[in-house]
Amino acid sequence: MTEPARKVEIRELSPEELALRIGAIASDKVAHDIRVFDLREIVSYTDYFVICSGGTERQTKAIHDAIYQELKDVHGRLPRRVEGLTESRWILMDYLDAVIHIFTPDARSYYRLEQLWGDAPSQTIE
Repeated sequence: MTEPARKVEIRELSPEELALRIGAIASDKVAHDIRVFDLREIVSYTDYFVICSGGTERQTKAIHDAIYQELKDVHGRLPRRVEGLTESRWILMDYLDAVIHIFTPDARSYYRLEQLWGDAPSQTIE
């Protein structure tokens, strides 16, 4: 006789908790220069941007994979859209309440998103 499947309890995250959790997951995968921007008073399409860097394309993919897997397994959340995964120089993950930008160092310095959103309140994740 087989045991019934155990029900996994899914914990909902507020937009701020989501952004900070994503930053923590990225930090666990040794992302650097992790910044969380609060855009609630600036734009209507998202509440937070999380911007971080991986040292190589392989590391940016690993950061993406870790964020994707934990949010799916623990919180039951899938991104609405993912862009840039093939080349992995700039991976964008859209979770609606938070948009994640994972860059290689060259791509991050080229696109300079921090300068575009510099007026927004932000915090650095260690």
